[in-house]
Amino acid sequence: MNDVPDRRRSLEGHQARRRFSQNFLHDPAQVTKIVDAIAPRSGASLVEIGPGLGALTERLVAAAGHLTVVELDRDLARRLRDRFGAATLTVVEGDALRLDWSALANHAASPLRIVGNLPYHISTPLLFALLPIADRVVDQHFLLQREVVQRIVARPATADYGRLSVMLQMRYRAERLFDIGPGAFTPAPKVWSSVVRLVPRPAAELPDVDAAAFARVVTAAFSQRRKTLRNALSTLLDEAAIRAAGVDPGVRGETLGIERFAALALQLRTD
Repeated sequence: MNDVPDRRRSLEGHQARRRFSQNFLHDPAQVTKIVDAIAPRSGASLVEIGPGLGALTERLVAAAGHLTVVELDRDLARRLRDRFGAATLTVVEGDALRLDWSALANHAASPLRIVGNLPYHISTPLLFALLPIADRVVDQHFLLQREVVQRIVARPATADYGRLSVMLQMRYRAERLFDIGPGAFTPAPKVWSSVVRLVPRPAAELPDVDAAAFARVVTAAFSQRRKTLRNALSTLLDEAAIRAAGVDPGVRGETLGIERFAALALQLRTD
């Protein structure tokens, strides 16, 4: 049944809500590029965060057969339920930052594939919120502010390299795929966006270190970028411990790769 006219009518009249940072992707060519990058397959446990007006949703449902979406806006959640129906779309109405991602992953028939055009103001905290379920994820494809993606994929000793770079690269293989200009969205944002692919590293590649200890060391190292590790880590490690990790206490955190941060975390003693 051809229901395109009904679908178009069902989406008329929605006013983008600034408090939700709503910028709806509408460019068909960019939608195609994103879907091609995701390469959805039938039967996958596919989750979309922030489906909005459903530009990606429609294509993902068509390819995968079923999709779970997480939508905070009640009006959009209702429209999506009416448009697709429960047989092809499961709508989780709520805040992605408050969602029990572990429970969602545990109830899925297979490891999750997570996608989304993330609101800029929640993108970084949401990326951190997803870290604990990385072992139950196949991959993640996100449309983010370009500057955020630059930070995610940044290399040591560069201006963009920081806590986000280290924490995500420790757990994922991160790849910046392509950029998308403001004109592809309604309303048009004032910044460019980029699509990033995050593929969890296999267990054999992960440093054998306590995740909480690693996070504490990385957070302290980047708390004030101009500080040397001697000063930045002073409440966690003394100079002897830093040297025992094979690190010069006089360097800054931005110069270290993941393996050095892991070595520092191994020196951390907890009570």
